[in-house]
Amino acid sequence: MSSRSELSTRHALVWLNEAGWREALEYVADDRRFAVQRWRQHDWPAVIRRRDVDCAPGEICLGIALPPDQDGVKLRVPLRVGLQGVRETRAPLEIAHVIEHAGSQWRNGLLELHGDITAQGLEIRVYGSLALQALTGQSYLRPASDIDVLFSPLDQLQLEQVVSLLQQYATRLPLDGEIAFPSGHAVSWKEWAQACGNPDNRVLSKHGSGVALQRVGELLAEFEERACAA
Repeated sequence: MSSRSELSTRHALVWLNEAGWREALEYVADDRRFAVQRWRQHDWPAVIRRRDVDCAPGEICLGIALPPDQDGVKLRVPLRVGLQGVRETRAPLEIAHVIEHAGSQWRNGLLELHGDITAQGLEIRVYGSLALQALTGQSYLRPASDIDVLFSPLDQLQLEQVVSLLQQYATRLPLDGEIAFPSGHAVSWKEWAQACGNPDNRVLSKHGSGVALQRVGELLAEFEERACAA
């Protein structure tokens, strides 16, 4: 059984059991049911998204994103299920698991990034189009696609190490994505890199049920709080 904290983590992967799929399909619009049924038949995971305002305590909010159409539009289908409908939950994919699914122009850069991350004892996850392409085998990537990465640093040193690496590799790879702080609030790593020099600067943080502006110093203090609580 997945923990409640895992089931509130944006971008985490969720596999539903048969009861979960039946419940999810009850609230899917008729014109989207075929796509959701196909997702179910392949046993592909849904992704945890931000909670709806009216989501009950015993429910989780999920979504599936279909491959982009000829105009580049990616249809997203929101789902909601009770906790009993969850079969398995996993963290987003590691870089090593998506490299072979990336465009040839990205693979060497991703291999080198993975090597540098591993050498420093760090871990970066991947979500978004590249992860969906790796998970489903469908075509999600387009010339303008980003590589969405997610990093959950244990301390400020790890945070600085990864931001430095991402800035270095962003000259070769279309890296985007977020830093997840101990509270679960997530900040665009690019926005953080621009703002982190001043503790009074504010950055947009996303969490399970909304967004907020938070001070850089407030987010950095979370690492001290976690260390004291350990």
